Amino acid sequence: MHHIPSLLDRLRGRLVVSCQARAGEPLHGPRHMTAMALSAIAGGAGGIRCEGPDDVRAIRNATDLPLIGLWKAGHEGVYITPTLDHALQVAEAGADLVAIDATARPRPDGRTLEATIAELAARGIAVMADVSTLDEGIAAARAGAVVVGTTLAGYTPQTADVPGPDVALVAALARAVDVPVIAEGRIQTPDQLAAAFDAGAWTVVVGGAITRPASITAGFVDAIPADAGRTGRERGRLHV
Repeated sequence: MHHIPSLLDRLRGRLVVSCQARAGEPLHGPRHMTAMALSAIAGGAGGIRCEGPDDVRAIRNATDLPLIGLWKAGHEGVYITPTLDHALQVAEAGADLVAIDATARPRPDGRTLEATIAELAARGIAVMADVSTLDEGIAAARAGAVVVGTTLAGYTPQTADVPGPDVALVAALARAVDVPVIAEGRIQTPDQLAAAFDAGAWTVVVGGAITRPASITAGFVDAIPADAGRTGRERGRLHV
């Protein structure tokens, strides 16, 4: 992992855009996600986070910027790159960092987090630990994760009541661990991104606020007033 210091330097103070689309969504698939990634790069993104070996491989072929790769398997429990085999395939596809669920929950293949990270490190594969709490982040850093991300804050039972991006967790991790902290999760605005950097984030990852046009559109649609499109006279009659 001799390349890691230079990789981290390339990510420092930069925006990473998460380009992911679920199966069944119009943008699902390597061709669309590569176009999305290139659009983000044109806007100034310093790296890309992407899901599944096919998307990782396609985006790797389109850019030499840092890639954070993962593989979602299932929808509950540990499903972000849940096993060693998933992680190995993501790395083989060309990811510079492999993001794995690093919460305290049991892993589907029965390995501990420490054993998983050690196996990957032995192969020269760098891990981004996706955590939900301070204790998980500290444990992941001690286990050998190269970076720790707040990705799962708000998505585990013990953090379900955390509103919005967990900037407080970013700050706590930045004070507690000796590896870079990546802020990720529910960051919706430039002001929230700036707050995460102010809290000590090394890098900030933004996903849906940039790359999910259906939900972005829905936000605008939901803001349409009930009397939209009516003339002043028609509105007056409605309120008589």
